[in-house]
Amino acid sequence: MNVVVIEDEQLTAQRLISMVKKYDISINVLAQISSVAGAISWFESHSLDSIDLVFMDIHLEDGDSFQIVSKLNLKTPIIFTTAFDEYMISAFKVNSVDYLLKPVNYDELAAALTKFKSLRFTQANIKTLMNELGLQNNQQFKDRFMVTVGTKIRPVKTESIAYFYLEEKTVLLVTTDGTHAPDRLQSRQIDPGDRSQTIFPYQQAVYCVAEFHSHDPHRFGGKVEAALDSGNKTRGCR
Repeated sequence: MNVVVIEDEQLTAQRLISMVKKYDISINVLAQISSVAGAISWFESHSLDSIDLVFMDIHLEDGDSFQIVSKLNLKTPIIFTTAFDEYMISAFKVNSVDYLLKPVNYDELAAALTKFKSLRFTQANIKTLMNELGLQNNQQFKDRFMVTVGTKIRPVKTESIAYFYLEEKTVLLVTTDGTHAPDRLQSRQIDPGDRSQTIFPYQQAVYCVAEFHSHDPHRFGGKVEAALDSGNKTRGCR
């Protein structure tokens, strides 16, 4: 892990670095900087991708550290270390992992670093999962489907589709106006990132379910009725 320490008090900076090394000896301190101008100059001459975390005091010798974040539009995670608690709300608006009041003790620092590592691990897992599912932002999804209606084939826009279902090994779709038609393509090609098109698979059917209604088991054989977004209804076993 590569970190940068921005602190204008030399003894405080050295104590912080010592505690960081105590937590994990492998953590690499790339730089110790004491001013706003020095921090801006250092960041502008180094790749931000190589920096995992910044320890940042708020009051520096030539200004406050929020100027650094604003000037560079800094997105690197930050653990703030300061003697003042009135900046806490502002800190959590700018990539703050934690806000530690001076004098920083080891247990609080260790908890903040553990929190950062946990967040970074979670974000990495989400990115990996998104890649495995093929949900990258640049992936193209169909916005319409070609269906057979009588003797004709016509396009149906995705937003007009209520749900898909499987019948006799044929995927059919139902539009919001109640039209049933064979789907010549796969329903999975709908963009899953569009919440207006959210679909949920159940066994071999895909529905946009609004709500379920239970029925008298003596009259309907223990079935439930699902009300769909289109206003249509379908029944199935519990």
